[in-house]
Amino acid sequence: MSDYLEPSETDLEDVDAYLYQGYDGRRQKAAVTLTVLWGGTLILHIASWGSWAILCLTAFLSVHALRVLLARSISAPATLPSSNTDTDIATDIATDIARRNTDAIAPLDNWPYVSILVAAKNEEAVIESLVEALLQLDYPKTRYDLWIINDNSTDRTPELLDRLAQQYSQLRVIHRPAESTGGKSGALNSVWTQTKGDILAVFDADAQTPPELLRQVIPIFDLPQMGAVQVRKAIANANTNFWTRGQEAEMALDAYWHKQRAALGGIGELRGNGQFVRRTAIERCGGWNEETITDDLDLTLRLHLNHWDIQFLTYPAVQEEGVTNAIALWHQRSRWAEGGYQRYLDYWRLIARNRLGFSKTLDLFSFWIIQYLLPTVAVPDLVLAIARNRAPIFSPLASLTVAFSLVGMFIGLRQTQKSSILVTLIQSLRGTLYMLHWFVVVASTTVRISVRPKRLKWVKTVHQGQIDDATLDVLANKK
Repeated sequence: MSDYLEPSETDLEDVDAYLYQGYDGRRQKAAVTLTVLWGGTLILHIASWGSWAILCLTAFLSVHALRVLLARSISAPATLPSSNTDTDIATDIATDIARRNTDAIAPLDNWPYVSILVAAKNEEAVIESLVEALLQLDYPKTRYDLWIINDNSTDRTPELLDRLAQQYSQLRVIHRPAESTGGKSGALNSVWTQTKGDILAVFDADAQTPPELLRQVIPIFDLPQMGAVQVRKAIANANTNFWTRGQEAEMALDAYWHKQRAALGGIGELRGNGQFVRRTAIERCGGWNEETITDDLDLTLRLHLNHWDIQFLTYPAVQEEGVTNAIALWHQRSRWAEGGYQRYLDYWRLIARNRLGFSKTLDLFSFWIIQYLLPTVAVPDLVLAIARNRAPIFSPLASLTVAFSLVGMFIGLRQTQKSSILVTLIQSLRGTLYMLHWFVVVASTTVRISVRPKRLKWVKTVHQGQIDDATLDVLANKK
């Protein structure tokens, strides 16, 4: 847990002064960064001290990686008791109360109010099942509501939502006109100020949520500095093919990384689907940023800049569809890579001034090296290595990255699955091979945004309502 300091009025004014001034000139800033990285790669190859510089950087990151691996993760607080009044649940309520070691649980009518937001565009395949699942959550019906924003869908999504709104009093449906802008951020901004939730929960239209989700997430907000909570994402159709199995391993790695980084006082991140944000935190950030293509990654940094923490919850997970082919994966990951890179370009002044604090700045810098610097310099490093008949100068750093990912993926899979060590090792090796696509995605993205104008279009992933047999069995057992 990072040290929490209540921000002063000067701090908040300082943050607000820079918060929306970095969006212009992204291409120029990206081009300068690319020139510096490629030019630096050339200098490192030519200079006699180049290899030593990379070895020192690798040693530094090795220490940070070890700290991440050894960080003691924060235990999740006890789950709130079930809101069901069935006699069959009475034992579970008593058990929950005993485990919380208190009989002073607030009456149901005093539980935090939760407003669930979903931006939906052409989601006729999944929207009905989503609404039914979210309105069956084990949380007092009088303490949460559901807002679906139909973002100018051209399929049957509007008709299905209107019919569901007549059936469920908790459901609010908002139809955005064709001229609406801002993508998903714009859709969320169009409704969140109308809600009354103390906590705002955001899901994608393909989300599959367990009934106990709210009861396990909400207690985390008892911590005053907790601005948001991200729930682990799992792939519902993981057994479809190589690509979905790779995404399953990727989500396990992502979950492990962020849980450990948050425990170390680093950057906990939001992942869009299954994110919960404190209302006062989103108010301080001025809502969602409509000048980015990844609202979750941008909000992550703005929350931390405003001195909020983000916690990660491993259990339960929110299921979502994985993309099933290489082309869809490329488009999705390119969008993620571009949005992730944009936030460094937008907020670099605040980051450089250490507005995040030392622990978070160090963590952000370390993962920027792994996630963006290394893939960006990979091509010129390889070309120069071939021309000079020597090993790539960044090979020690690349080896560390692959090893770190492999170990993190193995531990993450062991924590989220009930497989043998051998099976988990095979999954980790296959997942590590799959993860190499990020080198190509990030390298091409950093070059593209340096030479092409910015793109602010919401290119959504098509959802088919897919779910594999293993997930069906799990859901059947829960029922």
